Amino acid sequence: MANLKEIRNRITSIKSTMQITSAMKMVSAAKLKKAQDAITAMRPYSSKLTELLQNLSATLEGNTGGVYSSQREVSKVLLVVVTSNRGLCGGFNSSIVKETLKTITEKYRGVVVELLTVGKKGDDVLAKQYTVIANNNEIFDNLTFENSAEIAELLMDNYANGTYDKIELIYNQFKNAATQITQVEQFLPIKPIETEDVTANADYIFEPSKEDIVLELIPKSLKTQLYKAIRDSFASEHGARMTAMHKATDNAKELRDDLLLTYNKARQAAITNEILEIVGGAEALNS
Repeated sequence: MANLKEIRNRITSIKSTMQITSAMKMVSAAKLKKAQDAITAMRPYSSKLTELLQNLSATLEGNTGGVYSSQREVSKVLLVVVTSNRGLCGGFNSSIVKETLKTITEKYRGVVVELLTVGKKGDDVLAKQYTVIANNNEIFDNLTFENSAEIAELLMDNYANGTYDKIELIYNQFKNAATQITQVEQFLPIKPIETEDVTANADYIFEPSKEDIVLELIPKSLKTQLYKAIRDSFASEHGARMTAMHKATDNAKELRDDLLLTYNKARQAAITNEILEIVGGAEALNS
């Protein structure tokens, strides 16, 4: 059994760890509230815009903008992998890395795959095994629509000029603080409409003209789709970190309580031994 000084030192160390994890939990909780409000407010707009885009894409045959909906034989794919810049958030980053590796090895076996990373953690792992054409780790320092739009424009240009035949997003979708859902979402080409009912609703009156609507709506919708994915990941990161720090604080408390019990037992045993030695000495003197 460790001596009393060693146990006291361990208890002090664990108490310090508890203070750190508890503080990190509170910081993440504060950031999560703001990030959650942002993604919750954005989802209805993004969803409706995507619906309009899919309806509009059904009428783009031979029109400007059809380049983004043209289906090509897939020989080269770009995966946009969204992780975080920092760790201490449980399995948040590892789940994305695993999904990326699974997508490459199973879904795109025999196809050339390149990556564009958003977040340092994903870039650190994946750049060792695959070609990363760019990393955008600095975007989380100032997460705005304008900054994410620059990435979206790069993706659209690479698809339009034929560099890639397909572009997909891999990110964590925010559900709640304890749950993040890993998503593999097609970015380009624009997914065709799958139901006849939706196609029937695509009979729009275009003003000023279909070409102008195409030029404005499709790029804006794609930029919004990417921004939503990054926003989802950002909220998920803070939720995962808050949950991880909550569990770490609870584990530290449990370990502290166990060590306190061990310390009290050891202290009681030491006192008992001292009493026995005193009693034994007194008996020896009496004899």
